[in-house]
Amino acid sequence: MSIPIEEDSNLKMVGLELMFLTPDKYSNEDGITAVELAKLVELPLDIVKKKLQILKDKDVVRVKGINPKYWLFDEYNFQRLDDNDEIFHLLCNFDDVDFDKYFTY
Repeated sequence: MSIPIEEDSNLKMVGLELMFLTPDKYSNEDGITAVELAKLVELPLDIVKKKLQILKDKDVVRVKGINPKYWLFDEYNFQRLDDNDEIFHLLCNFDDVDFDKYFTY
């Protein structure tokens, strides 16, 4: 049985990491690889790849290349999501988000 999107904490971690990604966190200007992302979010690579595919299917991340694939958040498409979309709600719920993880002040 799969976890409902609105309760998928791993999907939220992957999505927020991409949303707040800065160029100093990845090695290529085209984005971050799934391996680099898995290390950042401290999740197994196979889980990260599944979550990336969910986000790609919603068009909130884009992918370049084949081997390796580079992933980037698509702010434009994210903002065009319907307000009732599960992914939109998941990534806009900041109740349990530690912003210090994503930003240095």
